[in-house]
Amino acid sequence: MQRNPGHDHSVSMYQFLLRRFLLLLPVLFGITFVTFALARILPGDPCFATLGERATEQQCNEFREREGLNDPILVQFFRYLGEISKGDFGESLKDGRQVTKILMERLPMTLEVTMGAMLFSTTFGVLLGVISAVRRNTAVDVGTMIGANIGVSMPVFWLGLMLAYVFAIGLKDTPFWIPPSGRLSSGISIAPLVDTYHLENLSGPWGTIVTLASNTVTFNALITGNFAVLRDALWHLILPCVAVGTIPLSIIARMTRSSLLEVLGLEYVRTARAKGLLERVVVLKHAMRNALLPIVTVVGLSVGGLMSGAVLTETVFALPGVGTQLVSAILSRDYAVVQAFTVVIALIFVFVNLIVDLSYGFLDPRIRMH
Repeated sequence: MQRNPGHDHSVSMYQFLLRRFLLLLPVLFGITFVTFALARILPGDPCFATLGERATEQQCNEFREREGLNDPILVQFFRYLGEISKGDFGESLKDGRQVTKILMERLPMTLEVTMGAMLFSTTFGVLLGVISAVRRNTAVDVGTMIGANIGVSMPVFWLGLMLAYVFAIGLKDTPFWIPPSGRLSSGISIAPLVDTYHLENLSGPWGTIVTLASNTVTFNALITGNFAVLRDALWHLILPCVAVGTIPLSIIARMTRSSLLEVLGLEYVRTARAKGLLERVVVLKHAMRNALLPIVTVVGLSVGGLMSGAVLTETVFALPGVGTQLVSAILSRDYAVVQAFTVVIALIFVFVNLIVDLSYGFLDPRIRMH
């Protein structure tokens, strides 16, 4: 009996997906536990941060009992796991608001900056890396690598301040002026995707998705056809995305150059050239696919850097995102907010790395067999 190659390919792909997914579960459990434990080990008392320095011992005992902080840490942890499994991240100790609502308000801004920075860094990083590899040891190559080394050396907060100074102050009253802060210009706003009544009564996954989409200004404006708001929102995102994306851009450019140079020296590339193929066909069709594996790895790992860099970037550009809220929650020992934001960011990072793993199997079928 002959075996069906297509069937074997599908089975191996499904097994590859299943293995990668199962490996995520202990990672997520470990991240959640470490975050939960560290929030309680760090110095500071949430009672005084919430009730003020003049809170009495009796008031603090009542506060801790009410919030379940007197229970053993394992009891608190498994209770927390039960709550987040239902999509409930609890209430903020500081202001009593539902953490899920705070997350839905803040996360879209950080996602917009991260996605914009990722698009900027990946597009220009790969392009500059390819040009540098093709023009090896020329002035273009040397200039590109010098620029990459300078870019990777600049702190995010310093670069953000310099960009704001140059484009908002130095180029004021010119066509190149770019707004230095805020999400939208004064007087511009956008309505939610559904009316307030239905938005408040939506629950479960649909409620989360609609709320996230509604608070993501660029997506909301694109779906509703409000292109004036879309243009204004993208205009405000330019400087934050460039500031936070410059370091990943430099790393991606250097990795693309080194990876592509290695592949261009292999025998099959020399054979393709010997057949008389155009250089751009050799580079883009034959060499680039094999060079993509380390590039994809760097792009996936850069997401973590972009999310962490957004903390400083949001502060510099006065953006209402996860970073500024997380810093405030850490300073006030607001356990629920710190845990929720850290877990969600970790989930995003793990999900992106899952996509990277899956792309390995697509780019190199041999990986699916291991």
